[in-house]
Amino acid sequence: MSEVDEVRYDDQGAVAVVTIDRQHRRNAIDGRTAEALVAALERFEADDAARVMVLTGAGEAFCAGADLTAITTLAPRAAGPDGPLGFTRRTSAKPTIAAVDGWAVAGGLELALWCDLRVASARARFGCLERRWGVPLIDGGTWRLPRVIGMGRALDLILTGRVVEAEEALAIGLVTAVVGDPVGHAVALGEQIAAFPQETMLSDRRSVYDGWGLPLAEALMLEMRYGLDVVEVGRRGAERFAAGEGRGGA
Repeated sequence: MSEVDEVRYDDQGAVAVVTIDRQHRRNAIDGRTAEALVAALERFEADDAARVMVLTGAGEAFCAGADLTAITTLAPRAAGPDGPLGFTRRTSAKPTIAAVDGWAVAGGLELALWCDLRVASARARFGCLERRWGVPLIDGGTWRLPRVIGMGRALDLILTGRVVEAEEALAIGLVTAVVGDPVGHAVALGEQIAAFPQETMLSDRRSVYDGWGLPLAEALMLEMRYGLDVVEVGRRGAERFAAGEGRGGA
């Protein structure tokens, strides 16, 4: 398998499916794979027809984190703008969904946390397993995990390095669904998101990210400013509703 083939990009119209395929290393990432992930994200962001990206892994793992047998290929990326494992220091311009089937551990968990949403199979497993080897979380995990599941639960996972199975991940809010076919479910969810008026959806998403951590008054002002930028889209939608569309929750 060539290095290019280790990150596959599947254009499915409104949804782009990005698959890490290094099954011989449980989809662990080396430097070339990290670069390929950045290229995939940039391709997705440049394609106006692709509105949602699904990130997944081939075979029995989502991603086992950094390839510790090739750690020197990741070291130059540690101080860079993108993050060691690809794009983990960027914020995607459009929604992203992680479809987790199998292991999502160490940096693989951090990649899943980078996504807006996470869905999983019953065999999905999560954990900060780098704790066992003295490897730090440097792909956004210490920032994102507390915001997804809360400080107490995040510290439990970060300090103990224990494995979290799918049902517990659902119970603590780490994933939003446990399903038989996580990729298929994520693609269907992506198509649902892609069908909404995009300007206001993207504006609200941006408000969530940019407003996090701001004092309430500042966050509300930011929300209003972003909302006013797309108020015309909302006005047209309200007119369609008033004319009879969407009645009864349709």
